[in-house]
Amino acid sequence: MNTLHIGIAGAGLAGRTLAWRLLRAGCRVSLFDSRQRAELDTASMTAAAMLSPLAELAVSDDAVFALGQRSMQLWPRWIAELAEGGGAPVYFRQQGTLVVAHAPDQTSLEHFSRLLHHKLPEACRAQVHTLDAAGLAQQEPALAGRFGGGLFLDSEGQLANEQWMAALATEIDRLGVAWHEGQAVDRVEEGRIVCASGTHAVDVAVDARGVGSKAQWPQLRGVRGEVLRVECHGVTLQRPVRLMHPRYALYVVPRPDHQFVVGATELESEDTGPVTLRSTLELGSALHSLHPAFGEARVLRLSAALRPALDDNRPAVALRDGVWHINGLYRHGYLCAPAVIDKLAHKLLGTDSEEKA
Repeated sequence: MNTLHIGIAGAGLAGRTLAWRLLRAGCRVSLFDSRQRAELDTASMTAAAMLSPLAELAVSDDAVFALGQRSMQLWPRWIAELAEGGGAPVYFRQQGTLVVAHAPDQTSLEHFSRLLHHKLPEACRAQVHTLDAAGLAQQEPALAGRFGGGLFLDSEGQLANEQWMAALATEIDRLGVAWHEGQAVDRVEEGRIVCASGTHAVDVAVDARGVGSKAQWPQLRGVRGEVLRVECHGVTLQRPVRLMHPRYALYVVPRPDHQFVVGATELESEDTGPVTLRSTLELGSALHSLHPAFGEARVLRLSAALRPALDDNRPAVALRDGVWHINGLYRHGYLCAPAVIDKLAHKLLGTDSEEKA
């Protein structure tokens, strides 16, 4: 049995998932976070959790695409492994993504299509299908007659992030994590994690605090994202829909119980205040333009959070001054997290990462 004691600062997506992987491997894990586990105003809980390596390639690079492709192999396996503990199931779908645009914004859709075909590896181009109005209606009947066509990105997916985070919490508790909730971390140093309440000695220290790590990684910045969650019984979507626009790209992600996650703004700001009126109007009006029945949707939650980003907007795993850091997940958190976490877990365990699922 592995007797390594690993301390992880930050219980968001990266920290919590890494704790689970290490506990499964037999490690002793202590997890520290300034928040309580069920708080909603965090990047991990605010995200739409779209698993869209193809769509994101238009605004990212080959490194993010490769991490996304690897993560798409890992997600189904990890969700199945998490269910082995007997916890609640996690909503996961892999039914592709639709990309559409209203007639005045067709140039935005055409630009997106050209960019995607230019950047996609040859082997992946067959996953992009151009649809006419009839083809679009067949894929997503709720949008029949509303758009002249669009793109279908095959094999992309999504999961319910709040279910994933809750299931992780239950499972790592079962596996024996030492969870220090409401413990603000002052510093993460080689062999120890320093909190206001005291210093905790560990064999290996990992910093996964996102923007909270800026004092030890000054290149980090926070990028504000705002998301709307609604309930609407008048619309049924089978898969995420991206609506192209010259100023923003809206996404609408269906969830169980007639809920939809709508996002997202992207502001180079570290303001942690409530969602702005401008963002509320933009998200709401774009949603209504996708389908008029959304006009009767009930607003369940408006959320704002800071996504941690580095200069190249890529996720990073780094050993700095004796501390392992996992950070910079930016807008690609759920897309890239399994590949990044798997890499770090294997480094910590001294094992070889699998190249294929």
